[in-house]
Amino acid sequence: MRLAFDEAALAADSADVPVGAVVIDETGAVIGRGHNERELRHDPTAHAEVLAIRDAAAARADWQLPGCTLVVTLEPCVLCAGAILAARIPTVVFGAWDEKAGAAGSVYDLLRDRRLNHRAEVFGGVGAEESAALLVGFFEGRRGPSPVVE
Repeated sequence: MRLAFDEAALAADSADVPVGAVVIDETGAVIGRGHNERELRHDPTAHAEVLAIRDAAAARADWQLPGCTLVVTLEPCVLCAGAILAARIPTVVFGAWDEKAGAAGSVYDLLRDRRLNHRAEVFGGVGAEESAALLVGFFEGRRGPSPVVE
């Protein structure tokens, strides 16, 4: 997760939401890295997970990534869940839950949907506090602190 946090920090250079991801192979080697670059690339699909999966697929010269683990700082959205399933990634570890757009157990559970032909084992909440703090800090920097509601 530490490597995913390091990737998330790189998103600040382009004013992107600080989400980072890494793909780890069966031996524990990092074969893919990515952080949000939607603002930088002007690309709605440039999510951390998608970029890390593309990097890993290029490293392996194969679009299928069986035996790999995707580690990401925020629960994957529907777009990213689709990419994870398409790449046949069997294990996903993520930090903060995304109660607005999560697709790994909070709003949707695409990664474990038995109606689909591929599923992933999901481990959520790993490093959740640090991941949430990164996101809160980013959005407070853009909007100012949230008002206290009593």
